[in-house]
Amino acid sequence: MGKVTGFLEIERRDRKYEPVAERIRHWREFVLPLPEEELRQQAARCMDCGVPYCHGLSRITGLPTGCPVNNQIPDWNDLVYRNRWEEAAVNLHSTNNFPEITGRVCPAPCEASCTLNIDDNPVTIKTIECEIADRAIARGLVPELPTRKTGKRVAIIGSGPAGLACAQQLARAGHDVHVYERWAKAGGLMRYGIPDFKMEKIHVDRRIEQMRAEGVTFHYGAHVGVNVPAHRLVEEHDAVVLAGGAEQARDLPIPGRALKGIHFAMDFLPQQNRRVSGEPLGDVEPIMATGKKVVVIGGGDTGSDCIGTAIRQGAVSVVNFEIMPQPPLHENKLLTWPDWPMKLRISSSHEEGAEREFAVLTQKFSGEQGRVRKLHCVRVDAKFQPIPGTEFEVEADLVLLAMGFLHPVHEGMLEQLGVALDQRGNVKATTETYATSVPKVFAAGDMRRGQSLVVWAIREGRQCAHAVDKFLMGSTTLPR
Repeated sequence: MGKVTGFLEIERRDRKYEPVAERIRHWREFVLPLPEEELRQQAARCMDCGVPYCHGLSRITGLPTGCPVNNQIPDWNDLVYRNRWEEAAVNLHSTNNFPEITGRVCPAPCEASCTLNIDDNPVTIKTIECEIADRAIARGLVPELPTRKTGKRVAIIGSGPAGLACAQQLARAGHDVHVYERWAKAGGLMRYGIPDFKMEKIHVDRRIEQMRAEGVTFHYGAHVGVNVPAHRLVEEHDAVVLAGGAEQARDLPIPGRALKGIHFAMDFLPQQNRRVSGEPLGDVEPIMATGKKVVVIGGGDTGSDCIGTAIRQGAVSVVNFEIMPQPPLHENKLLTWPDWPMKLRISSSHEEGAEREFAVLTQKFSGEQGRVRKLHCVRVDAKFQPIPGTEFEVEADLVLLAMGFLHPVHEGMLEQLGVALDQRGNVKATTETYATSVPKVFAAGDMRRGQSLVVWAIREGRQCAHAVDKFLMGSTTLPR
């Protein structure tokens, strides 16, 4: 694949960012693309591995070691190197419904699994994927219409990446697909969770238009289990897919939690996305970081998104607390490769001015006149036990809780349907059939497997579509 000696002759080069001082003044994407010739050279570095872990399966777990949707990475690297962009796009879309999304927000486990990563020089897979997708979109997204209609009607509840991938696959198989979304627009986490500076929403809009042309019907403001009875959907459809995500946020029930100014990240981030798109906020209290001392509790992607958003809103300062100890700067390749390594990751938002603190436990909040003013914290050991004598305080006007998600919301839809739950509180369904304990009801994405990545949600949606089509028709040609 690529140039036989490319990985020996060409050094890794990836996309750069706009300078911090420029990018924090706007909400647009700030990644600077590579010129075409350099992209083709980077694709030439793909070395035709004997075992391409970038898209292979683990012999132990049976799960992907790299790309969850099993992108045929060496193949489209070779096509890009040979300047065959349209063929590369066909190959890429055969495994991934939304490569322009993953090319922007995926943490690229494929690059961690790349053989060249043994020497910290993996192929720039994510950058090449994004360029292939963007070029295909620039030529125009052509709807893939089914060759026949099956007469089967399917309801997809939730329009995040799992729901959309499942809906698109089933529509292309000829089913009458209806997507029920409680918010005003489709996209789920991609629209309301990921900030515009990481991914502008035009990318979601284009795919929604393509799906409409393929026959998918979208129902907005349809909160299943609240203003749309869940049993009615089961009665009116031949199959129902639950793809509502894992939205039950992990709370911090400590003294002072009821003070004003303490919010979940997913109450904060969607507001700013709505401001950027011009969508009304509704009757909720505005949450703004402008002129405030901000503390973000949680060190993952959601915490990073809160940091970048707060800085752009004009926060006076941003401090980021993580209860886990600081990971090493570099992983031990002999112990971790080709699996995803635990190491210190510095996002573009961290570079924009946040102060990061690890191994910190917040013990209580205190305030004045009902509003938060201070966090009372302590350092913890490897077992998360407080270390005596390490107590300290931090001033804050706004606290954002970004500590992850526990499971889907149980009240409403899930209670009405009576689906069985697993030990973690997720909807119980196997990876073979994706079927729940309720007849003709399926589950996919974070609602089934728990909080995860966009690319895993796409995989779940595609595999669930395979299972639903087989359930409806007795057999299926959809890829698994």
